[in-house]
Amino acid sequence: MNIIIAMDSLKGSLSSLEAGRAVADGIKKVYPTSDIYIRPLADGGEGTVEALTYGMGGILKQLKVTGPLGTPVMCTYGIISESQTAIIEISGAAGITLVATNKRNPLFTTTYGVGEVIKDAILAGCRHFLVGIGGSATNDGGIGMLQALGYGMLNSQGKQVSFGAQGLAELKTITDTNVLPQLKKCSFRIACDVTNPLCGEQGCSAIFGSQKGATEPMIKEMDQWLAYYAALAKEKYPKSDSEQAGTGAAGGLGFAFLTFTNATLESGVKIVLEETKLESYIKNADFVVTGEGRLDSQTVMGKAPIGVAKAAKKYGKPVIAFSGCVTADAVICNKEGIDAFFPILRNITTLEEAIKPENASQNIADTSEQVFRLIHTMCTKI
Repeated sequence: MNIIIAMDSLKGSLSSLEAGRAVADGIKKVYPTSDIYIRPLADGGEGTVEALTYGMGGILKQLKVTGPLGTPVMCTYGIISESQTAIIEISGAAGITLVATNKRNPLFTTTYGVGEVIKDAILAGCRHFLVGIGGSATNDGGIGMLQALGYGMLNSQGKQVSFGAQGLAELKTITDTNVLPQLKKCSFRIACDVTNPLCGEQGCSAIFGSQKGATEPMIKEMDQWLAYYAALAKEKYPKSDSEQAGTGAAGGLGFAFLTFTNATLESGVKIVLEETKLESYIKNADFVVTGEGRLDSQTVMGKAPIGVAKAAKKYGKPVIAFSGCVTADAVICNKEGIDAFFPILRNITTLEEAIKPENASQNIADTSEQVFRLIHTMCTKI
C-alpha cells in the first residue's frame, strides 16, 4: 500500500507535518508495512514557510525586524541554499496577529519589517523569493517594505515619510537611487488568492480596512491616498497598474511587489504544489489523504485540500480528507475531487479542548485508523 499524506495545518493546533504524522500513526495500525509519504502543504497563508522550507530541504532562520507597530519582532523565514530561494510569510513581520485588537490602526502599522526580511535574504545570497501575502495588519501600499529596500518615499522636505498609511498622505516624491542593487536580479512569486484592486469600492481600504482597525472616514482617506500614490508610481514606472487583480492584497502590498519588483501573483496552493513536487509522489499512490482545520464551501475556492484533490484526480487516485470540523455545505468538496471526508471530533467538547495539539493529534490518528480499517475490510472482501 502506497499512501501520500498532504495535510494543511489545523490553525492554532497542528502544523501541516504534525497533522500528517497523526494520520500516518492511525494508518500504521492497519497497514504497518505500508509505504507512507508525508508531504508538507499550505496555501500561502499560515504555515507556508514551514511547509515549503521542509518540503524543499531548506533551513529556517530567525531575524529581528521592525514589527507592524514599529517595535521589534522575531520573524522566521526559510532559505533553500541550493536554489538561492527565500520563503517568506509577510504575516511574520507585518501580521495582524502581532497587533493587539485595541491597538489595530492602519494609519500607523507598517510593512517595513517585510523589506528587512527580503534585504537580509538578498544579502545571504537569495535571488528567488516565494512570498505568502496573507494576514497583514497594514494598509500602507507597501511603502514601508520599499523604504527598507532603499526606495525613497519622500515628503515635501525630501525626507522619508512616516510609517503606516499616514505616510501615504505625506508622500510627494518616489526615488530609487539608493535601492539595494541586487534587487534587480531577484524574482518574486507571490502567493495571492485575493483579486481586489488597489483602490475603489473593491479596493483594499474598503474591503479589508475595517478588520485592521480603520473607521469609515479613515477608509475614505486611505483610498484617496493610495490613488495618489498609484498615480505617482505610474509616472515613474509605466508598467504600474493599480486596477490589476491582486494589487489590493495585504493593504496594497501586492501593488508594491508588481510595480517595484520583478513579481508575479499566483495561486498560493499552486506554488506550494509545484515547489514541493507533490504530483511526482501522487503518481504512484494507492490513496491520497488531505485535509484542514475546517472543511466547508470555501474550501473549493483555492484552498490547499482541493489543490491536492485536483492533482490526484489527474492520475485517477482516490482522495480522503480529515478535518477538525465540517459544515453542511462541505458536500460541494465531493464534486471537486475529495471522494470522502471525515470530521475528527469523537465526542462533545469545547473548542479550547479540541484544538489542544495532543487532543487533535489523537483524534486524527483514531479517525484515520477507523477509516483505513474499513478500507482494509472492503479490499479483503473484494
